[in-house]
Amino acid sequence: MNAHPPAPASPARARPSPETVAAVVRDLAATFGNRLVTAQAVREQHASTLTWVPNQPPDAVVFARSTEDVQAAVRICAAHRMPVVAFGTGTSLEGHVNAPYGGVSIDLAEMNRVLAVHAEDLDCVVQPGVTRKALNEHLRDQGLFFPIDPGADASLGGMAATRASGTNAVRYGTMKDNVLALTAVLPNGEVVRTGSRARKSSAGYDLTRLLVGSEGTLGIITELTLRLSGIPEAISAGVCPFPTIKAACDAVIMTIQSGIPVARIELLDEVQVAACNAYSKLSLPETPMLLVEFHGSEAGVAEQAERFGEIAAEFGGGPYEWATKAEDRTRLWQARHDVYWAAVALRPGARVIATDVCVPISRLAECVDETKRDIVESGITAPIAGHVGDGNFHTSPLVMMDDPDEIARVTGFIERLVARALAMEGTCTGEHGIGQKKLRFMAIEHGPAALEMMRALKRTLDPDDIMNPGKVVPV
Repeated sequence: MNAHPPAPASPARARPSPETVAAVVRDLAATFGNRLVTAQAVREQHASTLTWVPNQPPDAVVFARSTEDVQAAVRICAAHRMPVVAFGTGTSLEGHVNAPYGGVSIDLAEMNRVLAVHAEDLDCVVQPGVTRKALNEHLRDQGLFFPIDPGADASLGGMAATRASGTNAVRYGTMKDNVLALTAVLPNGEVVRTGSRARKSSAGYDLTRLLVGSEGTLGIITELTLRLSGIPEAISAGVCPFPTIKAACDAVIMTIQSGIPVARIELLDEVQVAACNAYSKLSLPETPMLLVEFHGSEAGVAEQAERFGEIAAEFGGGPYEWATKAEDRTRLWQARHDVYWAAVALRPGARVIATDVCVPISRLAECVDETKRDIVESGITAPIAGHVGDGNFHTSPLVMMDDPDEIARVTGFIERLVARALAMEGTCTGEHGIGQKKLRFMAIEHGPAALEMMRALKRTLDPDDIMNPGKVVPV
């Protein structure tokens, strides 16, 4: 028999009636023609696939090409109180794009134009379907790049909606720090423009950051103004093995506290290193390891790397090996980005349940070390990797979905992982977001007053709860 983890804690809500679905499909077809699709395979592709929550497809998919398209689709759905779920590339990990109550998925992939680049101001304007790799390819000849790198080639609209971060966050911040302004379609079909190209403002509520991270529950982002950075004069990367995972984390803490402006500092435990070696055809020592990268001038990068090497040696790390060629750096970071697929290959037939937490940097070693012991004592396979420069790390338990006992052990492990992070004044998610899978932790982390404030915002902007219902905050 097939077993499943506990269902997400969503409020009771009826799916649209067949008559409502038929009416919405009729109205959408009149507006969008063959850009409205109701085929089962397409609908399932637009529901969650990278989570253990069962696939919950929408009733129809609309392929939008403009803000006006999104506005038209939302107005039709709002008239019938039909749920609306925005879709970018489908790489999110917490069930964000699942449609538990049916409704319409609005696919933004065709909204993929870079609208403007203001090189002199270090910013650009893009549509939400532009992916981070496509944007950086577009910017390369101007000596600029967009630094937020969650690993997957995600869409920038989706990255803003989930408040993504990734490997460069320790130096360049997260999406909340790099979105200057945006355009969004609200639940009533109105278009709102928030923020400006100015680097700072004290004019009223910060609506841009309200929508960044709202996971499509308050509106659908249709245009973004993004902060850019100059491509560094020099980039240096390397790997450094450590005798224990605690030693590696202690080296991270000392590096950050010493003020070394590291661009990336990534942790892999020995299980994840072995998986990367097998999947990405590497030959790294199969021991806890840090992958580091420095950006700056030739002299500055050399000084930073030397100081890091000294700190690593204090904790038994080394030898520190440089990846001097650009192609070697690319291969190294591609292996880091492929940790999910490397984990999948560790145990054929198992499902990978990727999850993350984030803690204050001073508690990092303690949290990771306790988590590692918990994994061993639980008898599960769960590689660890993390953007540890800002206290954020991931585990990827591998689960046989036909084994109820194993599902129970992994569910218990995730509950303890979150409880551990919260007890250390951390958060249940540093960058994956809430989606469906972490809905139950919101009350524990935020408390009743803050959660009610979020509910009040949701009710005010979306009184009929049509925008991605069942996500982030139960109403």
